[in-house]
Amino acid sequence: MAIATFDTAATGQDREPIAAAGALARRTRQGVVSWGDRHVTVGGDAPVRVQSMTNTDTADAIGTAIQVKELALAGSELVRITVNNDESARAVPHIREQLDRMGVEVPLIGDFHYNGHKLLTDHPACAQALSKYRINPGNVGKGEKGDRQFTQMVEIAARHNKAVRIGVNWGSLDQELLARLMDQNAQRSQPWEARQVMYEALITSALDSAAKAEAIGLNGNNIMLSCKVSGVQDLISVYQALAQRCDYALHLGLTEAGMSTKGAVASTAALAVLLQQGIGDTIRVSLTPQPGEARTQEVVIATEILQSLGLRAFVPSVTACPGCGRTTSTVFQEMAKQIDDFLRSSMPVWRAQYPGVENLRVAVMGCIVNGPGESKHADIGISLPGTGEAPAAPVYIDGEKALTLRGQGIAQEFQTIVETYIEKRFGATA
Repeated sequence: MAIATFDTAATGQDREPIAAAGALARRTRQGVVSWGDRHVTVGGDAPVRVQSMTNTDTADAIGTAIQVKELALAGSELVRITVNNDESARAVPHIREQLDRMGVEVPLIGDFHYNGHKLLTDHPACAQALSKYRINPGNVGKGEKGDRQFTQMVEIAARHNKAVRIGVNWGSLDQELLARLMDQNAQRSQPWEARQVMYEALITSALDSAAKAEAIGLNGNNIMLSCKVSGVQDLISVYQALAQRCDYALHLGLTEAGMSTKGAVASTAALAVLLQQGIGDTIRVSLTPQPGEARTQEVVIATEILQSLGLRAFVPSVTACPGCGRTTSTVFQEMAKQIDDFLRSSMPVWRAQYPGVENLRVAVMGCIVNGPGESKHADIGISLPGTGEAPAAPVYIDGEKALTLRGQGIAQEFQTIVETYIEKRFGATA
């Protein structure tokens, strides 16, 4: 049997350092999603933006504005709302006004299907109040009628200087285009698989529609594309090809990610691969909420994906061990959750009060094995006693042991220490 050997002649001085992993950069056009004198940039050198969508009845202006506020406070930088009938179109300006009164600075995207041309024409106040329109080429009509209605929507967008996402979805793909590509494929000496033709149809629909929109007069920088599918590998394949064939800003997301852990894992698997390759300028996690679950969960997952990849920072990170036989108590689990909830709930105020606090690293560890080490690596950390260990919890601040906590009120004491640390470190830069 051959025995593997290593080159012992090479020394540490001879080797190249291991390169740090990082997402690649894909240069795209930069669009501006604006409302009044405010705006959010997308693409170019802008950070990857987080989007979300309401599930309220848009005709309920107050209810929709409240949910938009909740999504914005959770970290959503653009919020899409359904505009599907006259009642919802009439409500849009009131939603915008309500958000402005509440001081919620987030642009509204109108999601249009089938009748968007009519709603934007009949309700000019809605067309003006929205910051961006989502147009699905597969749902604007067929043939000459579809061309006319698409043109009508784009002309309105150009007149109001609005951004547009041309959002193709394989659940509502232009069947005439797909049939034509299938016919062309049948003529090939080596026909593609049906799935590959579907990929091509998605990309062709998006690129042809974008070219048409520019020809009509829409600023090309304000065109963003999406080709949404439900499968992880399908999404990766489509966007890798799309990114090679255009420089438009791209919106990422599985069209139906699913519920709970399935939706979170599928979205993370797909988006992480593409973002690491530099593909994607805005993202949305289309999570089906559990009964009674807050809509904001999809925003939390989207921000966590970006933060885990090191692309953005939204909230202080909490490092906590998973637990083992050394940590039979649930104290450290409860404490980690308490600290994480405290940090997240405080961020709407802290974001303006303490610039940079989103980069804070906190550790809540359960025993002596990795507890002190992880706590030293964090900005501030605590190592709780495991089963059989001395009932003491050393606290480390900026890599040095600062004090030891004992007794029943450790969780609240540590939270106070964290808050004091934040005020001291980040308050000075405000």
